[in-house]
Amino acid sequence: MTEELPELRASDADRERVAEILREALAEGRLDMEEFGERLDATYKARTYGELTPITRDLPVAGTVNLVKGPEPDGSWASRITGGEGTSSLGVAVMSGFERKGRWTVPRRFNCFAFWGGGEIDLREANFADREVVINCVAIMGGINVVVPPGVEVSTRGIGVMGGFDQREDGIPGDPGAPRVIITGFAFWGGVGVERKLPRAERRRLREERRQEKLQGKQRQALDKHGSHHRPYGDDD
Repeated sequence: MTEELPELRASDADRERVAEILREALAEGRLDMEEFGERLDATYKARTYGELTPITRDLPVAGTVNLVKGPEPDGSWASRITGGEGTSSLGVAVMSGFERKGRWTVPRRFNCFAFWGGGEIDLREANFADREVVINCVAIMGGINVVVPPGVEVSTRGIGVMGGFDQREDGIPGDPGAPRVIITGFAFWGGVGVERKLPRAERRRLREERRQEKLQGKQRQALDKHGSHHRPYGDDD
């Protein structure tokens, strides 16, 4: 791994790779719950490769975990938790609107305000500065909508007075390694909505698959019909 680079800073993705190995070791009976808890705690506290390396040294993972890896597959959760600063940390709509969508980086805390206006925060193609991010919404006679992709865990903690926060997506488990989005704030005569949608590219792919399936079905029907019109005389006997 990194015996010659023990002081190199570890990333969130590095820590998550080690945590996943610990979960597998627990499932296989190589660690008991107490050992798993201790090592997992040490994993998320580790700041350097030198601190991460010993955690899996006695586990059968082809020696030590190679934390210095090539780029994660594009679109994987590990590749989308990038660390650093967010692209934007504030959205304001006063008798107007704002939106954050496409490829942008969600900061650890994003604050937004809507007064007689509306805002849309689309996370489907976003990167994340941390595995857990907070979106703080204040909606006064206005509305804010948060769009999350499948696999992301959502926790809504806002307060509504003659308004409300949508909690229908709360409690749905997230994918391993996926970010967690906490939505907080205050709504007065307004609302904060949360909806889960597939990314646009995935929706296009599914539409194309359905189109191809329909086309293939029509082709099969045409072939069957063509074949029935050319049966040799006497085949029905």
